[in-house]
Amino acid sequence: MIRVLNVTSDRNIGGAGRCILNFLAHYDRSAFIVDVAVPKGSLLISEIRKLDTRVLEVDGIGDKSLDFSAIRALKHVIRETNPQVVHTHGAMSGRIAGRQCGKAVVYTRHSVFPVSKKLSRPPGKWINGWVNEYYADEIIAVAEAAKENVVEGGVRPDRVEVILNGVEGQTRLSPEEIVTEKAKYGIAPDRFVAGILARMEAVKGHSYLLEAARILKDADKPVTIVIAGAGSLEAELRAKAQELELGDTVVFAGFVTDVPRLLSIMDIQLNASYGTEATSLALLEGMSMGIPAVVTDYGGNPGVISDGVNGLLVPTKNSIALAAAIAEMMDDKEAYARMASSCLDVFQEKFTAEIYARNIERVYRRAVGKRG
Repeated sequence: MIRVLNVTSDRNIGGAGRCILNFLAHYDRSAFIVDVAVPKGSLLISEIRKLDTRVLEVDGIGDKSLDFSAIRALKHVIRETNPQVVHTHGAMSGRIAGRQCGKAVVYTRHSVFPVSKKLSRPPGKWINGWVNEYYADEIIAVAEAAKENVVEGGVRPDRVEVILNGVEGQTRLSPEEIVTEKAKYGIAPDRFVAGILARMEAVKGHSYLLEAARILKDADKPVTIVIAGAGSLEAELRAKAQELELGDTVVFAGFVTDVPRLLSIMDIQLNASYGTEATSLALLEGMSMGIPAVVTDYGGNPGVISDGVNGLLVPTKNSIALAAAIAEMMDDKEAYARMASSCLDVFQEKFTAEIYARNIERVYRRAVGKRG
């Protein structure tokens, strides 16, 4: 048996947290024992316990990636649980604690963001690369774009393995249930629905999506844009929608807990990101339901959506291109049907939670082998 301690800084249930939950639901319990360390009060705690997994609450690891008091606390947890592998999700404190305790260390990079000049050029690049390689036996990137990010920061390419995220396949509501669900949002049964599930932050591109909605309205396209999520720009985006007179075109659904239910009413999914996007789990869940997507060509999006296969790619920060792609999905019924069918094939081939779990298990075994 290989004992593993996962360490995450997620106070809420973000992408890293959901990856952990998907792994916990599908890992081989005859070969591994897995515990999870989280910040005190994390929303992940109850969800992890539902999966019959021990949770350890640790002070300090949710505040910042590197905290010396958190290192001390995590070393205590590592000595208590005695794992062979410490798998960290964005927590540098966990990597240092794991290395100081003589454990195999796995680090997963879940995001994509611009690397500062200080870290992308020597000598900062050399130092950053050395630190990341020293404090990890295995480095995982959840998308090719995330790997490029890590490599730009000084890590050698052969030290980084891309393991794509995986999710549970979802079941779409029945046609009758979809009509009922649409009615909750004031959407007519035959209305074409495009939706985005994302934090309301600038880098998610909602502003460009609202401009695209105005273009579609001016072209008399019968489409409703559903925006689900919350964030610091919510009030600003609602004001912009009002300013653009999109009351009959855009629906703000708020923070949604039952994601598959909302996905069920969508004909296509949208992702307008121009920052931080690695692998959108919402896109994967929609794909499992046969829902194609229109997404920007940023970050990990092209690794999920292949243009013309299971959706369409558009340039970032381009409202006109977004509107044109949505209109194409609405008008070309044959192409839409083909892409919807391809979604299921692509999902089963690359993005199931089972595939993800097997890949992570393989990395754990390799990390233990490296530590002897």
